[in-house]
Amino acid sequence: PFFVNRGGLPVDEPTWERMWRHVGRIHPDGERVAQRIRGAADLPKIPIPSVPVFQPSTPIPERLEAVQRYIRELQYNHTGTQFFEIKKSRPLTGLMDLAKEMTKEALPIKCLEAVILGIYLTNNMTTLDRFPISFKTHFSGNYFRHIVLGVNFGGRYGALGISRREELMYKAPVFRTLSELIFDFEEAYRRCWHTLKKVKLGHCVSHDPHSVEQIEWKHSILDLDKLTREDFRKELEKHARDMRLKIGKGTGPPSPTKDRKKDVSSPQRGQASPHRRNSRGDRRPSGEKKPADSKAMPDLNGYQIRV
Repeated sequence: PFFVNRGGLPVDEPTWERMWRHVGRIHPDGERVAQRIRGAADLPKIPIPSVPVFQPSTPIPERLEAVQRYIRELQYNHTGTQFFEIKKSRPLTGLMDLAKEMTKEALPIKCLEAVILGIYLTNNMTTLDRFPISFKTHFSGNYFRHIVLGVNFGGRYGALGISRREELMYKAPVFRTLSELIFDFEEAYRRCWHTLKKVKLGHCVSHDPHSVEQIEWKHSILDLDKLTREDFRKELEKHARDMRLKIGKGTGPPSPTKDRKKDVSSPQRGQASPHRRNSRGDRRPSGEKKPADSKAMPDLNGYQIRV
């Protein structure tokens, strides 16, 4: 069932090519199996999850629950094949186009795809602040990575996402501080026998779906091996204050969009827009310094938690 679009709708050719290559590697008769599935006319109709639509009066917490319910209905991708290629260096507008494709294909997703989808589905919630939270954990001699979309509404923190583990995805916006939210994730990892090693926090994501700015994924990098418990909590609260100050004083010039600046190409890696670049005095070290220019793309397949 993972190799057909829900409802029997055709999947775009690049997605099918990726599936076929994967099936061919793990199955001796892989190509014929894929052809047989694709050409079958009697496949059961799998319900396509409906993208949530809200009334203006619907409270934000209820909207977040509906968004998380939709993400959960897509199901976690256990196939080993990455259906959607997500490059973190892409501008926000490109990632939103990819999120729209996810809603059309309705294929299973992983945690990074869930973050992009969560941003897309909450863009019209302008009173909601969204920011990425990445985790690096250690278990049985191996390191694992996971990412969720942190949210802040009315001074309360929560998260959207998807995971193999129920306790490592959705968090209702009930946590009074950012540190309380992160400590709750840490405790959830502990129950899964994982040791939290590093937390990476990004800044708030623009609500403009046409923005050509990049998402700031790693504004603060906190290495728990180098921080005491109290220092860890203080660094988390510093990051929360940084986000509030950035929102309070505005983000400077409006972000360039397709309509306002049509001659702007996608920002290249290592080039920061005015919104993302902080002054030397504004950027603070937090546990571990962020590299000035990361030339290697992150391993998207690493965003899996095998617990």
